[in-house]
Amino acid sequence: MRGHNTNQIQLFSYVPIESQVPQNHPLRSIRDLVDPVLERISGRFDEIYSKTGRPSIPPEQLLKALLLQVLYTIRSELQLMEQIQFNLLYRWFVGLSPDDKVWDETVFSKNRDRLLDGDIAQAFFEEVIADARKRKLLSKDHFSVDGTLIEAWASHKSFKPKDEDGPGNGSGGTGAGNVEADFRGEKRANDTHESTTDPECRLYKKTKGSEAKLSYLGHVMMENRNGLAVDACVTESNGTAERDAAFAMAMDLPGEHRKTLGGDKNYDTKDHNEDLRTLKITPHPAAKKQTSLDQRTLRHGGYEASQKVRKRIEEIFGWLKTVGPMRKVHLRGRRKVEWQFRFALAVYNLVRIRNLAGEYT
Repeated sequence: MRGHNTNQIQLFSYVPIESQVPQNHPLRSIRDLVDPVLERISGRFDEIYSKTGRPSIPPEQLLKALLLQVLYTIRSELQLMEQIQFNLLYRWFVGLSPDDKVWDETVFSKNRDRLLDGDIAQAFFEEVIADARKRKLLSKDHFSVDGTLIEAWASHKSFKPKDEDGPGNGSGGTGAGNVEADFRGEKRANDTHESTTDPECRLYKKTKGSEAKLSYLGHVMMENRNGLAVDACVTESNGTAERDAAFAMAMDLPGEHRKTLGGDKNYDTKDHNEDLRTLKITPHPAAKKQTSLDQRTLRHGGYEASQKVRKRIEEIFGWLKTVGPMRKVHLRGRRKVEWQFRFALAVYNLVRIRNLAGEYT
């Protein structure tokens, strides 16, 4: 018998939102990982919120919403609020009932900025790493490091002379908005120019033959057993930033035992290798033709293994720039960019831990 098409919508629904989410949905295992982490950093939330006044968006729900934004490549807070409004899966994950009102995107952004001031991304990242360590997923001895270019939220037209309005400052053309500008023949350098949109970014190109972009450099240290990111930072874009960041992260590695640190050819310099050896870390960078590595290191089987595994760090960068928000960030200022970079890496680690837990169970 043919069913009848009716447009009448029921006023009430008694189906629990929990029953609408499949038992094998990936977000269930992600939420099981996230909830204990948020519980452990609850004390950090107390430090950045006032004891009086009108209640704000619960920070746990705020972070879960930001996590969804990274996982599902949602471009803006406005789109995120629209998705949470009608998507029962997102409401369930965040912790909203079908009747709860979704937040205004402006209020959401202001509450997110409060988390920036509390270094919550660092605490969240560390707790995710602690969870991976309890599950014995991390290597204690072998690591790799690399850097990637993070395009800043600023255009070339904003890159103007510091002291005066010179040619190519975007003042040509008629009318307001995206006016025409011609930079041909103009010498532009970070010493004489800076972006009026994001003064902390720098004009930089990471490889020969590529175009120079207003950017930051994001650095990741990966453990070699399962490819989890164990440390990260964002620096100014310059030629020595990768080695400086690698040494700074290497200093924070726990334990006094001997370790190895792999990298590409950019890390193969005499000074950098000697600095690592003072930390009881054997450098395993890809060797240049005129390398500073001794033959004993190059012949060792561990060096060959490091060279194979270190390339997996590109998988992290690929995920951050295709799924995550790090191809071109929508925040300005190095501190905010680093917050987003660390948080996106924590989300990557959660996905990786979830997949690894499935392999080992």
